[in-house]
Amino acid sequence: MLKARDIMTSEVHTVSMETSVDELARLFVKTGVSAMPVVDSEGMLQGIVTETDLVAQDKPLHIPTVVSLFDWVVYLESEDRFAEQVKKMTAQKVREICTTDVATCSPDEPVSQVVAVMLEKSVHMVPVVQEGKLLGVVARLDIIRNMEL
Repeated sequence: MLKARDIMTSEVHTVSMETSVDELARLFVKTGVSAMPVVDSEGMLQGIVTETDLVAQDKPLHIPTVVSLFDWVVYLESEDRFAEQVKKMTAQKVREICTTDVATCSPDEPVSQVVAVMLEKSVHMVPVVQEGKLLGVVARLDIIRNMEL
């Protein structure tokens, strides 16, 4: 049975929480990858940042719908969601746009379980970590390369 360590990509392009969004954009273009793990100086996984996170900065801002009733203003949508949209649109650093709640796997995780995580979480890449340290990633292409046809 194949394990994550057998098919993972070990040489991974990474960024830090302090990488600027401008540098991130340049790295996406230069490397041709669509997602990068975010690591600290020790190589510990901090999150994932994707092209979608970056592109979200250019989407139109949706102002929450409100109803004014007498002297009250009632928000019909989440104020928190609006605040999060503004935060992402004005982000200057990776830490402001990356996802920190990341589905990961161990190097000994069976590939079938990694696939299940990808499908369940709707992700294209799963970082392979051991004691929090990034060892590599398993991307959908890694799985396809290793399919027995």
